[in-house]
Amino acid sequence: MDVPQKRVAHLPWMRNPLDIDQFEQRPLHGVSCLDPRLKEALGKMQIESLFPVQLAVWLETVGPGGFERDICVNSPTGSGKTLAYALPIVQSLSTRKIRCLRALVVLPTRDLALQVKEVFEAIAPAVGLTVGSAVGQSSIADEISALIKRPRSERYSSLDPEYEAQIEPETSIDILVATPGRLMDHITMTKGFSLEHLRFLVVDETDRLLREAYQSWLPTVLQLTSSTNQDLFSCGSSTISMPRSLTTIRRTGVERGFKGRCYPRLMKIVLSATLTQDPSKLSQLELHHPILLTSGMKRYRLPEKLQSFKLICKSKLKPLCLVALLEELKGEKCIVFTSSVESTHRLSTLLSFFGDVPFKFSEYSRLQRQSVRSKTLKAFREGTIQVLIATDAMTRGMDVEGITNVINYDMPSYVKTYIHRAGRTARAGLSGSCFTLLRKHEVKRFDSMLQKAENNTCTLRTVPSQIINGLLPVYSIALEKLKEKVESEAARRKYGGGFKFTAKSSSRKEVTCT
Repeated sequence: MDVPQKRVAHLPWMRNPLDIDQFEQRPLHGVSCLDPRLKEALGKMQIESLFPVQLAVWLETVGPGGFERDICVNSPTGSGKTLAYALPIVQSLSTRKIRCLRALVVLPTRDLALQVKEVFEAIAPAVGLTVGSAVGQSSIADEISALIKRPRSERYSSLDPEYEAQIEPETSIDILVATPGRLMDHITMTKGFSLEHLRFLVVDETDRLLREAYQSWLPTVLQLTSSTNQDLFSCGSSTISMPRSLTTIRRTGVERGFKGRCYPRLMKIVLSATLTQDPSKLSQLELHHPILLTSGMKRYRLPEKLQSFKLICKSKLKPLCLVALLEELKGEKCIVFTSSVESTHRLSTLLSFFGDVPFKFSEYSRLQRQSVRSKTLKAFREGTIQVLIATDAMTRGMDVEGITNVINYDMPSYVKTYIHRAGRTARAGLSGSCFTLLRKHEVKRFDSMLQKAENNTCTLRTVPSQIINGLLPVYSIALEKLKEKVESEAARRKYGGGFKFTAKSSSRKEVTCT
């Protein structure tokens, strides 16, 4: 039997990555150059040491690497990537004298962006830095008032009031966490919003952000932070330039042997648990002499303390297998993944008709308003809801403490999807389990898919038939109620209201199974 050859990365700099696994967890007192104020802030977060990925990035930025190269991180979910970039950025900006936007972190979803903002807010104030967000959680007017200010008049006490009134507003934050759409809104419409002084750009969940255009946010940001070669004063004119608090001039020259690059350059960190190797996508980032930090020999890697299980069941019995499994887990915190928003809504509706189940659950999808999702996520974090039923898009990157189980109600189509789903548990060195419900014809494809990742052992698990049989009567009643509910919602949509999804059929089998 031929041994499959290891896949060779297309780009030369990806062929010899820096192995994160060679680093060991290091106590904070052993981390060189770490600001004592940040050490204290980390202590308040109950963080006593840096994980390998955090230490590796630290050494390439604040440490000997000195951020001379752009950094690409391919590391398993839950390995600590958020703090890996937040800590060196905050440390690097801790000596700034004038407040202006110097670091931009872009993420694909609002919930993930708010989660990352919380990490920055836990450490940035310790060194006098301010963090803002542009995610569409509030009105754009409220965001503008939080992000933009007019310079203090005492700075220009000698100016005539007429000129003082003409001074341009400016950003009042050091670090901005944003989603692409709202970022573009501020770039195009908000007076005083500027990326002129930007030093750091972080692209988190890079695969997804490069896969979708998001109003061409990336080329826009790169263009606005490129060489300006602007003059400090207007020449050959009697016009007097308005005073500005700070000007960053980027000149085109030679840096580390690269012609046509700007200095001071925009330093970039891109991260994903499944980083793309597609040159056409990576070229969009305009990376400078990049270095790849990765874990393991294979491109994909599952958390070390993750246990994977597969359950084989008939299509019409999948909901019963799910309920039986959730009952066995006895209220442990869990996320159930479906393949679509429609499946999430149907499954949640069906479970609500099961009556008195021994666990609290909730739907979590884009069909809901942001306020409802925020309330649901808060309840899930606090433990008043034990089971969250969601899609991949809504939970990618989500970090909720105490998730011990992930259930794939619908089999993921790609190994990338499996990794991101399973990565909601077994985070930060803790243990967790991932269960996948499979129909008989899906087993071979699932096993083949899992072979593409490291730590891919998957154990067969069964649900006792007596539990399934005991649920059949209530299941039959729940199916009839679900059929009525689907028809009711279809009628509401027809007359201008309700949810925007299509039930595949009113038949019993197709409504309940995906």
